[in-house]
Amino acid sequence: MEASFTLTEARALVPTLVRHVAQLSTVRADLAAAQAALRRGERPQVGGLAEVKALEARLQEAVDWFPAHGLQLKGLAPVIADFPAQLSGEPVLLCWLEGERSLEWYHDPELGFMGRRRLPRAG
Repeated sequence: MEASFTLTEARALVPTLVRHVAQLSTVRADLAAAQAALRRGERPQVGGLAEVKALEARLQEAVDWFPAHGLQLKGLAPVIADFPAQLSGEPVLLCWLEGERSLEWYHDPELGFMGRRRLPRAG
């Protein structure tokens, strides 16, 4: 059964998500640079092929973090993460985009990111 978040639970996880994505983005950038160096026939700044493979493993671990915490990873560069939830009794995905500091968006599961809307204000 898929995890389901309340808006409060999802927002409470955002600071951890932001820290995790900051680490992920460093690994992602290091790996991209290392792979480009290898394609050019150069030695990557991080070391040799073994170090590049270690970066690939670290990136996979970072990606695996999302489903382990009940999140759906929809994009890697930039990171787009969805929190399964309900809004007014309807299933939705609370949508977070890399660089955002809070959770303010949602979309219908069938519409995806293109259907992203701002969460209604309480009150």
